Amino acid sequence: MRKLMLATTAMVALAGAGQAEEVKIGVILGFTGPLDQITPNMANGAELAIKEANEAGNFLNGSTVVSVRADSTCVDAAAATAAAERLVTSDKVNAIMGADCSGVTGAILQNVARPNGIVMISPSATSPGLSTAEDDGLFFRTAPSDARQGEVMSDIMLERGIKTAAVTYVNSDYGKGLADSFQAAYEKAGGKVTISAAHEDGKADYNAEVGALASAGGDALVVAGYNTGGGLHIIRTAVENGAFETFVLPDGMVGGDLTSAVGPDLNGSFGQKPGSDSEGVGIFAELAAAAGFPGDATYAPESYDAAALILLAMQKAGSSSSADFKAAVMDVANAPGEKIMPGELKKAFDILAGGGDIDYVGATAVELVGPGEAAGSFLEMEVKDGAFATLGAR
Repeated sequence: MRKLMLATTAMVALAGAGQAEEVKIGVILGFTGPLDQITPNMANGAELAIKEANEAGNFLNGSTVVSVRADSTCVDAAAATAAAERLVTSDKVNAIMGADCSGVTGAILQNVARPNGIVMISPSATSPGLSTAEDDGLFFRTAPSDARQGEVMSDIMLERGIKTAAVTYVNSDYGKGLADSFQAAYEKAGGKVTISAAHEDGKADYNAEVGALASAGGDALVVAGYNTGGGLHIIRTAVENGAFETFVLPDGMVGGDLTSAVGPDLNGSFGQKPGSDSEGVGIFAELAAAAGFPGDATYAPESYDAAALILLAMQKAGSSSSADFKAAVMDVANAPGEKIMPGELKKAFDILAGGGDIDYVGATAVELVGPGEAAGSFLEMEVKDGAFATLGAR
């Protein structure tokens, strides 16, 4: 009897300790499409966190983590849904880091994540509509909603004396949501939007669109689009026609591809992108440089944080199952607990394994609010000498 009791106790202890496994995280981003220039570094950011977890050796009792990439295209909801479905049904991922653009993110959430009960954390989907989407507690994002970006953009413009503006936006959830939130904030603060018009990506000619914007006029043209898509071509056309001299550039337009494509005519234009000037920014930049990619690349820090939150929530729950760890995401992201910076996942895993609490700060000063989205910090950017320069955080 005593031997039986000892054996039973040992079995219980072994079960409680858990066993090492292979945990798969889907990384679904627009590796093709209008954001194909920025998504490689977003994936690098996410996979840096995954690499860190593997090197730590103490994640879920020595489990290993594997990244499985998939292409969201950014713009094709059907293709993105099919790619995400393959991640879940064929690759058997435990969670999804992504998607990137708001429309495809919403499609994946409703058609794949919810039916299969899979947690997804987007580093860059910013549509205000995602704040109220039905998500069964499965959807989070480390980028702030465009409801906040619209307010920040309005403040920057009015501080610069721009009291009238024409607006063009890509015909997508992202473009429409940002244009609407900006117009509401701008006009409430005393500015005037002369025209707000959608544009389609992939056209051969944008003279008609630019003609309508120029006829409406304004101190500047707000371009809520993509820096390798229609937004770029509208700016080129506007420059060629002398329609506008100053362009306001939200996050989807910020990047070196835009400045190199337009040239010195873009100097003096400005905008903003999600970001922070917290301590974690410098730490992440060093880690990214050592890994061979720029730490200030658009949405790379948010991607690192998205992957890190998935891993930390799994560790807190003691499980890689989305059903088990979805409730832990908010816990590891916010106070109370010991603050965790980039590069400190091993430390965090130890604390969580011991039953302690953490407050993940990460690369972007993570603070999740409301339905599980970033509270919102932005970097003000301006094009100087042919390149984007950071002026400060807001």
